[in-house]
Amino acid sequence: QVQLVESGGGLVQAGDSLRLSCATSGRTFSPYGMGWFRQTPGKEREFVAAITWSGGFTYLADSVKGRFTISRDIAKNTVYLQMNSLKPEDTAGYYCATDLPACTVVAGVLVGGFRGPVSSWGQGTQVTVSS
Repeated sequence: QVQLVESGGGLVQAGDSLRLSCATSGRTFSPYGMGWFRQTPGKEREFVAAITWSGGFTYLADSVKGRFTISRDIAKNTVYLQMNSLKPEDTAGYYCATDLPACTVVAGVLVGGFRGPVSSWGQGTQVTVSS
């Protein structure tokens, strides 16, 4: 089973940038890749960004498009989430996930959610953005 370890969270001010890392013990075999989700207390976990391992195809949530980018370093088995122009509403626990289920992507944006459960998660890293 693939293990995922997130790092890079912290407390920043609005407008700042932060880069999260997710180190994986192995590669994902899902054609829909691996990615990042976030969750605040009392709310469902929501998709943020994902990348396919082989081709590096990326797709994002509409709410972060233009501010966040996702990338991967195959040699280091690591996926990164670069977050720019952070807003207080970006405050959340950020979780890395792998083996993402099938989904529909239009113009680089996930549409309609994943067509199945996400079963492989990291332990999460907290991002807090102060106003």
